[in-house]
Amino acid sequence: MPSKPQPTQSANLTGAHAFDLRVGRWTAHHRRLKERLAGSHEWIEFDGAQTIWPLIDGLANVDENLFKMPAGEFGGVTLRSYDPKTGQWAIRWLDGRDPFGALDPPVKGRFEHGVGTFYADETINGKPVRVRFIWSRITPTSAHWEQSFSPDGGQTWETNWITDFQRAT
Repeated sequence: MPSKPQPTQSANLTGAHAFDLRVGRWTAHHRRLKERLAGSHEWIEFDGAQTIWPLIDGLANVDENLFKMPAGEFGGVTLRSYDPKTGQWAIRWLDGRDPFGALDPPVKGRFEHGVGTFYADETINGKPVRVRFIWSRITPTSAHWEQSFSPDGGQTWETNWITDFQRAT
């Protein structure tokens, strides 16, 4: 990996440029439901860090994450890739707590009017679940991400993880 990724100052949040402003180093503040898909209303909060590098002339990027959770720290990696034929991004996750585990199914989608919405179908605890990521408020110095699950095919959603990013200095 390159030593220090340099952000692109493009404000074009479409197509292959949708994540250009995210390249670089970030601090993160996370809020996550303690129990996902269990009707929990108890949130835990913790900080973290993220570094993003561009790949393949901007058609992909990878980020390394550090989560400083109350029960201990762990890391993970996100790989995003853009398909110019479909105009969609695919986002894949590797959890550092299970490095030999299967990658989650990619969430796929695009940005419209500065908001990226991405979906996947997954099985969690033996049950089919629709997964949604929303990227919004992306600026040169900040960004917002939310993850939601739907056990009923997208009719209702439970937001279970929210992260606000600030560019690290």
